[in-house]
Amino acid sequence: MNLLRQLLLPFSVLYGVIVGIRNRLYDLEILKSTSFRVPTIVVGNLNVGGTGKSPMIEYLIRLLKEDYHVAVLSRGYKRTSKGFQLATSTTKVSEIGDEPMQFFRKFKDILVAVDTKRVNGIQKLKALKKSPQVILLDDAYQHRKLQGGYNILLTPYYNLYTEDSMLPSGNLRESKEGASRANVIIVSKCPDLNKQEQIRITKKLQISPNQKVYFSKIGYDDHVYNNYSQIKLDDLTNFNVLLVTGIAKTLPLTDFLTSKSIQYKHLKYKDHYNFTEKNLKNIEGIYAAIVDKKKIILTTEKDYVRTFEFAKMNVFYLPIKMVFMHSDEEERCFINKIKQYVEQSTRDC
Repeated sequence: MNLLRQLLLPFSVLYGVIVGIRNRLYDLEILKSTSFRVPTIVVGNLNVGGTGKSPMIEYLIRLLKEDYHVAVLSRGYKRTSKGFQLATSTTKVSEIGDEPMQFFRKFKDILVAVDTKRVNGIQKLKALKKSPQVILLDDAYQHRKLQGGYNILLTPYYNLYTEDSMLPSGNLRESKEGASRANVIIVSKCPDLNKQEQIRITKKLQISPNQKVYFSKIGYDDHVYNNYSQIKLDDLTNFNVLLVTGIAKTLPLTDFLTSKSIQYKHLKYKDHYNFTEKNLKNIEGIYAAIVDKKKIILTTEKDYVRTFEFAKMNVFYLPIKMVFMHSDEEERCFINKIKQYVEQSTRDC
Protein backbone atom coordinates (compact mmCIF):
# COMPACT_ATOMS: atom_id res chain seq x y z
CA MET A 1 0.00 0.00 0.00
CA ASN A 2 1.45 3.37 -0.99
CA LEU A 3 1.77 6.30 1.38
CA LEU A 4 -1.30 8.16 0.07
CA ARG A 5 -3.52 5.13 0.62
CA GLN A 6 -2.14 4.71 4.14
CA LEU A 7 -2.97 8.35 4.89
CA LEU A 8 -6.51 7.84 3.61
CA LEU A 9 -7.20 4.75 5.74
CA PRO A 10 -8.95 6.65 8.58
CA PHE A 11 -11.38 8.12 6.04
CA SER A 12 -12.00 4.62 4.66
CA VAL A 13 -12.84 3.39 8.14
CA LEU A 14 -15.28 6.26 8.64
CA TYR A 15 -16.85 5.73 5.22
CA GLY A 16 -17.16 2.00 5.91
CA VAL A 17 -18.93 2.63 9.22
CA ILE A 18 -21.43 5.02 7.58
CA VAL A 19 -22.19 2.62 4.70
CA GLY A 20 -22.37 -0.32 7.11
CA ILE A 21 -24.91 1.43 9.32
CA ARG A 22 -26.99 2.34 6.28
CA ASN A 23 -26.99 -1.24 5.00
CA ARG A 24 -27.87 -2.57 8.44
CA LEU A 25 -30.86 -0.23 8.67
CA TYR A 26 -32.10 -1.60 5.35
CA ASP A 27 -31.45 -5.19 6.43
CA LEU A 28 -33.52 -4.59 9.59
CA GLU A 29 -36.21 -2.89 7.46
CA ILE A 30 -35.93 0.31 9.48
CA LEU A 31 -35.18 1.97 6.18
CA LYS A 32 -37.69 0.70 3.63
CA SER A 33 -36.96 -0.86 0.25
CA THR A 34 -39.52 -0.98 -2.55
CA SER A 35 -40.03 -4.19 -4.53
CA PHE A 36 -42.00 -4.73 -7.73
CA ARG A 37 -43.88 -7.68 -9.16
CA VAL A 38 -42.31 -7.12 -12.58
CA PRO A 39 -39.02 -9.07 -12.82
CA THR A 40 -36.09 -6.79 -11.92
CA ILE A 41 -32.52 -7.97 -12.47
CA VAL A 42 -29.81 -5.85 -10.84
CA VAL A 43 -26.31 -5.82 -12.34
CA GLY A 44 -23.70 -4.18 -10.14
CA ASN A 45 -20.42 -4.33 -8.31
CA LEU A 46 -18.68 -3.54 -5.05
CA ASN A 47 -15.61 -2.14 -6.81
CA VAL A 48 -15.68 1.27 -8.49
CA GLY A 49 -15.73 1.11 -12.30
CA GLY A 50 -14.38 -1.25 -14.90
CA THR A 51 -16.03 -4.52 -13.85
CA GLY A 52 -17.87 -5.32 -17.10
CA LYS A 53 -21.43 -4.26 -16.29
CA SER A 54 -22.25 -3.12 -19.83
CA PRO A 55 -21.30 -6.44 -21.51
CA MET A 56 -23.34 -8.24 -18.82
CA ILE A 57 -26.38 -6.06 -19.52
CA GLU A 58 -26.00 -6.72 -23.25
CA TYR A 59 -25.74 -10.47 -22.59
CA LEU A 60 -29.02 -10.36 -20.64
CA ILE A 61 -30.70 -8.29 -23.36
CA ARG A 62 -29.78 -10.87 -26.00
CA LEU A 63 -30.92 -13.67 -23.70
CA LEU A 64 -34.37 -12.22 -22.95
CA LYS A 65 -35.45 -9.87 -25.75
CA GLU A 66 -36.89 -12.55 -28.03
CA ASP A 67 -39.37 -13.69 -25.39
CA TYR A 68 -40.00 -10.56 -23.32
CA HIS A 69 -40.37 -6.81 -23.72
CA VAL A 70 -37.16 -5.69 -22.03
CA ALA A 71 -36.22 -2.35 -20.49
CA VAL A 72 -32.83 -1.17 -19.27
CA LEU A 73 -32.81 1.42 -16.50
CA SER A 74 -29.57 3.23 -15.66
CA ARG A 75 -28.69 6.36 -13.73
CA GLY A 76 -27.13 7.93 -16.84
CA TYR A 77 -23.67 8.74 -15.54
CA LYS A 78 -22.43 12.24 -16.50
CA ARG A 79 -25.61 13.15 -18.38
CA THR A 80 -26.73 16.76 -18.58
CA SER A 81 -30.45 16.07 -18.05
CA LYS A 82 -32.37 15.58 -14.81
CA GLY A 83 -35.03 13.14 -13.66
CA PHE A 84 -36.53 10.35 -15.73
CA GLN A 85 -35.56 10.24 -19.41
CA LEU A 86 -36.76 7.67 -21.93
CA ALA A 87 -34.51 7.29 -24.98
CA THR A 88 -36.11 8.15 -28.33
CA SER A 89 -34.87 8.68 -31.87
CA THR A 90 -34.18 12.34 -31.07
CA THR A 91 -32.34 11.73 -27.78
CA LYS A 92 -28.74 12.94 -27.59
CA VAL A 93 -25.98 11.03 -25.81
CA SER A 94 -25.49 13.98 -23.46
CA GLU A 95 -29.07 13.55 -22.23
CA ILE A 96 -28.79 9.91 -21.14
CA GLY A 97 -25.08 9.02 -21.01
CA ASP A 98 -22.82 6.91 -23.19
CA GLU A 99 -23.67 3.40 -22.01
CA PRO A 100 -27.48 3.82 -22.19
CA MET A 101 -27.06 5.31 -25.67
CA GLN A 102 -24.94 2.33 -26.64
CA PHE A 103 -27.77 -0.02 -25.55
CA PHE A 104 -30.35 2.08 -27.39
CA ARG A 105 -28.36 2.17 -30.65
CA LYS A 106 -27.61 -1.54 -30.60
CA PHE A 107 -30.99 -2.95 -29.57
CA LYS A 108 -33.88 -1.22 -31.34
CA ASP A 109 -36.67 -3.35 -29.84
CA ILE A 110 -36.07 -2.57 -26.14
CA LEU A 111 -36.74 0.39 -23.86
CA VAL A 112 -33.80 2.36 -22.49
CA ALA A 113 -34.34 4.88 -19.69
CA VAL A 114 -32.32 6.73 -17.08
CA ASP A 115 -33.25 7.94 -13.60
CA THR A 116 -31.04 8.40 -10.55
CA LYS A 117 -34.09 7.39 -8.48
CA ARG A 118 -34.55 3.82 -9.62
CA VAL A 119 -37.91 3.32 -7.89
CA ASN A 120 -39.32 6.33 -9.71
CA GLY A 121 -37.77 5.09 -12.95
CA ILE A 122 -39.49 1.71 -12.64
CA GLN A 123 -42.80 3.37 -11.83
CA LYS A 124 -42.47 5.53 -14.96
CA LEU A 125 -41.66 2.49 -17.10
CA LYS A 126 -44.60 0.55 -15.70
CA ALA A 127 -46.90 3.48 -16.54
CA LEU A 128 -46.02 3.32 -20.25
CA LYS A 129 -48.71 2.14 -22.66
CA LYS A 130 -46.47 -0.81 -23.58
CA SER A 131 -44.78 -1.45 -20.26
CA PRO A 132 -41.76 -3.77 -19.96
CA GLN A 133 -42.06 -7.39 -18.87
CA VAL A 134 -38.47 -7.45 -17.55
CA ILE A 135 -36.37 -4.55 -16.24
CA LEU A 136 -32.57 -4.72 -16.20
CA LEU A 137 -31.03 -2.30 -13.68
CA ASP A 138 -27.55 -1.17 -14.62
CA ASP A 139 -25.29 -0.25 -11.68
CA ALA A 140 -27.99 -0.41 -8.98
CA TYR A 141 -26.41 -2.80 -6.48
CA GLN A 142 -25.97 -0.07 -3.84
CA HIS A 143 -29.40 1.45 -4.54
CA ARG A 144 -31.02 -0.07 -1.44
CA LYS A 145 -34.25 1.93 -1.82
CA LEU A 146 -35.00 -0.67 -4.49
CA GLN A 147 -35.23 -4.34 -3.61
CA GLY A 148 -34.13 -6.07 -6.78
CA GLY A 149 -35.65 -9.41 -7.62
CA TYR A 150 -32.37 -10.98 -8.76
CA ASN A 151 -28.90 -9.60 -8.03
CA ILE A 152 -25.85 -10.24 -10.22
CA LEU A 153 -22.58 -9.06 -8.68
CA LEU A 154 -19.48 -8.60 -10.86
CA THR A 155 -15.93 -8.61 -9.52
CA PRO A 156 -12.93 -8.34 -11.86
CA TYR A 157 -10.27 -11.03 -11.77
CA TYR A 158 -7.48 -8.48 -11.34
CA ASN A 159 -9.20 -6.76 -8.38
CA LEU A 160 -11.41 -9.15 -6.41
CA TYR A 161 -13.52 -7.41 -3.79
CA THR A 162 -11.96 -9.66 -1.12
CA GLU A 163 -8.55 -8.15 -1.92
CA ASP A 164 -9.67 -4.50 -1.92
CA SER A 165 -10.47 -1.91 0.73
CA MET A 166 -13.07 0.80 1.18
CA LEU A 167 -12.96 4.17 -0.54
CA PRO A 168 -10.98 6.41 -0.58
CA SER A 169 -7.91 4.27 0.25
CA GLY A 170 -9.28 1.46 -1.92
CA ASN A 171 -11.94 1.02 -4.56
CA LEU A 172 -14.85 -0.55 -2.67
CA ARG A 173 -18.20 1.25 -2.53
CA GLU A 174 -19.21 -0.94 0.39
CA SER A 175 -17.57 -3.71 2.41
CA LYS A 176 -17.16 -7.23 1.07
CA GLU A 177 -20.07 -8.34 3.30
CA GLY A 178 -22.31 -6.64 0.74
CA ALA A 179 -21.67 -9.60 -1.56
CA SER A 180 -24.10 -11.61 0.58
CA ARG A 181 -27.03 -9.90 -1.23
CA ALA A 182 -26.02 -11.39 -4.58
CA ASN A 183 -27.77 -14.38 -6.10
CA VAL A 184 -24.79 -15.03 -8.37
CA ILE A 185 -21.25 -13.66 -8.48
CA ILE A 186 -19.38 -13.40 -11.77
CA VAL A 187 -15.61 -13.06 -11.80
CA SER A 188 -15.16 -10.96 -14.93
CA LYS A 189 -12.33 -10.12 -17.33
CA CYS A 190 -10.46 -13.35 -16.57
CA PRO A 191 -7.43 -14.67 -18.41
CA ASP A 192 -7.49 -18.37 -19.22
CA LEU A 193 -7.97 -20.16 -15.89
CA ASN A 194 -7.78 -23.87 -15.16
CA LYS A 195 -10.31 -25.56 -12.88
CA GLN A 196 -7.97 -25.51 -9.88
CA GLU A 197 -7.54 -21.75 -10.15
CA GLN A 198 -11.30 -21.27 -10.38
CA ILE A 199 -11.78 -23.35 -7.23
CA ARG A 200 -9.11 -21.29 -5.44
CA ILE A 201 -10.80 -18.01 -6.34
CA THR A 202 -14.24 -19.33 -5.39
CA LYS A 203 -12.95 -20.23 -1.93
CA LYS A 204 -11.39 -16.78 -1.60
CA LEU A 205 -14.76 -15.14 -2.30
CA GLN A 206 -16.28 -16.91 0.73
CA ILE A 207 -19.70 -17.40 -0.81
CA SER A 208 -22.74 -18.71 1.03
CA PRO A 209 -24.31 -22.11 0.19
CA ASN A 210 -27.13 -20.49 -1.82
CA GLN A 211 -24.75 -18.54 -4.08
CA LYS A 212 -23.02 -19.58 -7.28
CA VAL A 213 -19.79 -18.26 -8.81
CA TYR A 214 -19.21 -18.07 -12.57
CA PHE A 215 -16.14 -17.01 -14.53
CA SER A 216 -16.18 -14.87 -17.66
CA LYS A 217 -13.79 -13.17 -20.04
CA ILE A 218 -13.98 -10.44 -22.64
CA GLY A 219 -14.83 -11.61 -26.15
CA TYR A 220 -13.78 -9.35 -29.02
CA ASP A 221 -15.48 -9.03 -32.39
CA ASP A 222 -13.58 -10.13 -35.50
CA HIS A 223 -14.28 -6.79 -37.20
CA VAL A 224 -14.04 -3.11 -36.32
CA TYR A 225 -16.88 -0.83 -37.36
CA ASN A 226 -18.14 2.67 -37.92
CA ASN A 227 -21.46 3.90 -39.30
CA TYR A 228 -20.30 3.44 -42.87
CA SER A 229 -18.01 0.43 -43.13
CA GLN A 230 -16.15 -2.36 -41.39
CA ILE A 231 -12.65 -3.83 -41.46
CA LYS A 232 -11.53 -7.32 -40.55
CA LEU A 233 -9.63 -7.24 -37.29
CA ASP A 234 -6.81 -9.34 -38.73
CA ASP A 235 -6.34 -6.73 -41.47
CA LEU A 236 -5.40 -4.10 -38.89
CA THR A 237 -1.88 -5.54 -38.89
CA ASN A 238 -1.51 -3.63 -42.18
CA PHE A 239 -2.66 -0.33 -40.65
CA ASN A 240 -1.02 2.33 -38.56
CA VAL A 241 -3.46 2.48 -35.63
CA LEU A 242 -4.05 5.38 -33.27
CA LEU A 243 -5.87 3.92 -30.23
CA VAL A 244 -7.97 6.44 -28.28
CA THR A 245 -9.73 5.31 -25.08
CA GLY A 246 -11.77 6.87 -22.30
CA ILE A 247 -12.47 3.76 -20.21
CA ALA A 248 -11.53 2.62 -16.71
CA LYS A 249 -9.32 -0.37 -17.54
CA THR A 250 -7.44 -0.50 -20.84
CA LEU A 251 -5.07 -3.42 -20.17
CA PRO A 252 -7.37 -6.18 -21.50
CA LEU A 253 -7.83 -4.26 -24.75
CA THR A 254 -4.16 -3.39 -25.23
CA ASP A 255 -3.12 -6.96 -24.37
CA PHE A 256 -5.59 -8.26 -26.95
CA LEU A 257 -4.34 -5.93 -29.69
CA THR A 258 -0.75 -6.93 -28.91
CA SER A 259 -1.69 -10.62 -29.08
CA LYS A 260 -3.09 -9.97 -32.58
CA SER A 261 0.21 -8.31 -33.63
CA ILE A 262 -1.55 -4.99 -34.15
CA GLN A 263 0.81 -2.03 -33.77
CA TYR A 264 -0.72 1.07 -32.20
CA LYS A 265 -0.04 4.35 -30.47
CA HIS A 266 -2.28 4.82 -27.42
CA LEU A 267 -3.90 8.07 -26.26
CA LYS A 268 -5.43 7.23 -22.88
CA TYR A 269 -8.07 9.34 -21.14
CA LYS A 270 -10.09 8.87 -17.94
CA ASP A 271 -13.25 6.75 -17.79
CA HIS A 272 -16.34 8.45 -19.32
CA TYR A 273 -14.07 11.28 -20.43
CA ASN A 274 -15.84 14.24 -22.01
CA PHE A 275 -13.60 15.06 -24.96
CA THR A 276 -13.27 18.79 -25.59
CA GLU A 277 -12.78 20.51 -28.93
CA LYS A 278 -9.16 21.01 -27.92
CA ASN A 279 -8.80 17.26 -27.28
CA LEU A 280 -10.34 16.42 -30.64
CA LYS A 281 -8.09 18.87 -32.49
CA ASN A 282 -5.07 17.36 -30.74
CA ILE A 283 -6.16 13.85 -31.74
CA GLU A 284 -6.80 15.00 -35.30
CA GLY A 285 -3.34 16.59 -35.43
CA ILE A 286 -1.62 13.43 -34.18
CA TYR A 287 -3.58 11.38 -36.70
CA ALA A 288 -2.74 13.75 -39.55
CA ALA A 289 0.96 13.49 -38.71
CA ILE A 290 0.92 9.72 -39.38
CA VAL A 291 2.45 9.40 -42.84
CA ASP A 292 1.04 5.97 -43.74
CA LYS A 293 -1.84 5.94 -46.19
CA LYS A 294 -3.40 2.97 -44.41
CA LYS A 295 -4.23 4.44 -41.01
CA ILE A 296 -7.25 4.55 -38.70
CA ILE A 297 -8.27 5.77 -35.29
CA LEU A 298 -9.50 2.86 -33.15
CA THR A 299 -11.65 3.36 -30.06
CA THR A 300 -14.13 1.53 -27.85
CA GLU A 301 -17.80 1.31 -28.67
CA LYS A 302 -18.64 3.43 -25.64
CA ASP A 303 -16.21 6.16 -26.73
CA TYR A 304 -17.48 6.01 -30.29
CA VAL A 305 -21.09 6.54 -29.20
CA ARG A 306 -20.16 9.34 -26.80
CA THR A 307 -17.70 11.31 -28.93
CA PHE A 308 -16.56 9.97 -32.27
CA GLU A 309 -19.69 8.83 -34.10
CA PHE A 310 -20.02 12.14 -35.94
CA ALA A 311 -16.39 13.26 -35.76
CA LYS A 312 -14.78 14.15 -39.08
CA MET A 313 -12.07 11.56 -38.64
CA ASN A 314 -11.55 7.99 -39.77
CA VAL A 315 -12.70 6.38 -36.50
CA PHE A 316 -13.67 2.74 -35.96
CA TYR A 317 -14.72 0.90 -32.79
CA LEU A 318 -14.14 -2.66 -31.60
CA PRO A 319 -17.23 -4.27 -30.01
CA ILE A 320 -16.84 -6.56 -27.01
CA LYS A 321 -19.09 -9.07 -25.28
CA MET A 322 -19.09 -11.19 -22.14
CA VAL A 323 -18.13 -14.82 -22.67
CA PHE A 324 -18.48 -17.58 -20.09
CA MET A 325 -15.27 -19.51 -19.64
CA HIS A 326 -14.59 -23.11 -20.62
CA SER A 327 -17.87 -24.85 -19.84
CA ASP A 328 -21.08 -24.75 -21.88
CA GLU A 329 -22.71 -26.49 -18.94
CA GLU A 330 -21.86 -23.55 -16.66
CA GLU A 331 -23.42 -21.10 -19.09
CA ARG A 332 -26.55 -23.23 -19.41
CA CYS A 333 -26.77 -23.28 -15.61
CA PHE A 334 -26.62 -19.47 -15.51
CA ILE A 335 -29.18 -19.13 -18.31
CA ASN A 336 -31.56 -21.51 -16.52
CA LYS A 337 -31.29 -19.51 -13.28
CA ILE A 338 -32.17 -16.26 -15.07
CA LYS A 339 -35.00 -17.75 -17.11
CA GLN A 340 -36.47 -19.57 -14.10
CA TYR A 341 -36.51 -16.32 -12.12
CA VAL A 342 -38.10 -14.34 -14.94
CA GLU A 343 -40.67 -17.02 -15.79
CA GLN A 344 -41.72 -17.45 -12.16
CA SER A 345 -41.91 -13.69 -11.57
CA THR A 346 -43.89 -13.21 -14.76
CA ARG A 347 -46.42 -15.87 -13.71
CA ASP A 348 -46.79 -14.12 -10.36
CA CYS A 349 -47.59 -10.75 -11.95
